[in-house]
Amino acid sequence: MTRPLRGLALGVALGLAVTALTLGCGGPADGWPDRPGPKVLASFPPVASIAMAVAGPDAAVLPVMSGQSPHGGEPKPSELRLLRRADLFVINGLGLDDRLATKFAGTSARPIRVVNLGESLAAKDLLDGGACEHEGHDHAAHDSGDNTDPHAWLGLKHARTYATKLAAELGQADGPHAADYEARAKAFAAKLDTLQADGVTLFKDKADRKFLPFHASMGYFAQSFGLTMIEPIQVVPGQEPSPKKLEEIVKTCLDRKVRVIAVEPQFSAQSSAKRIRDELTRRGLTDVVLVELDPLETCPAGELTGDWYEAKMRANVVALAGALK
Repeated sequence: MTRPLRGLALGVALGLAVTALTLGCGGPADGWPDRPGPKVLASFPPVASIAMAVAGPDAAVLPVMSGQSPHGGEPKPSELRLLRRADLFVINGLGLDDRLATKFAGTSARPIRVVNLGESLAAKDLLDGGACEHEGHDHAAHDSGDNTDPHAWLGLKHARTYATKLAAELGQADGPHAADYEARAKAFAAKLDTLQADGVTLFKDKADRKFLPFHASMGYFAQSFGLTMIEPIQVVPGQEPSPKKLEEIVKTCLDRKVRVIAVEPQFSAQSSAKRIRDELTRRGLTDVVLVELDPLETCPAGELTGDWYEAKMRANVVALAGALK
């Protein structure tokens, strides 16, 4: 289907969904729990989990696109029904899911406030999306243009800022519970402080602090713990590298003795990572290992909770610490 026809089809689907919502009645049938408090749509799992941690029992949080990558995914008609009574639509921003906000705001049957979490981050804390390596030192300040790395939720400092921003937005929407949102944001930040301290301890004695990521998602994670992320296998998510690119990656890993290769649960086929591992082993690099690191881009909606983000990040820390030497 051509792009204009895809756009027309999506427009028709959105229009029908909104019409049905406008004609229908509110209540549990539209997907929201039938109780007081702000109703918050979140663009994908990490944003939803952080929002759930801050919202607690005082606001309802539901995700869209929980099973799809935010890199080009589209909302389902069932997710569009949530527009009927949503108060806030929370996105990561930074060029990742901004287009969803435009679509949702344009099709909602009522005014909906878009909360762009990326806008709460200082420019000096953003990484260049075109950079090959991100180490645990201060980066030169730059503006958040098209080349900004959008995977900021994978930085613990950035996730704490997201929680603070969400507490302020929810407090504005629900004044009587403003102090509760603020308290939960602080409790969430304290959990991440503990996670960071635990990670620093686990990585402290690692002389080998380099890893090869599957796609360029783990830069902020590496920055959180003073690790080095080498140029990724997939520059474009879902697009396998050419034979020439694979050879370049192998050469870089041999030159720098990079023996830890990250794979992601979102990609069932890890053939390029396995080929790199096998080739490095064939050429004499010892103890080359694959380790699963989850960029948290997808999750079954029923498994999302306010604790999911911290648990997944901790699993990443433990897995990578176990692979590095």
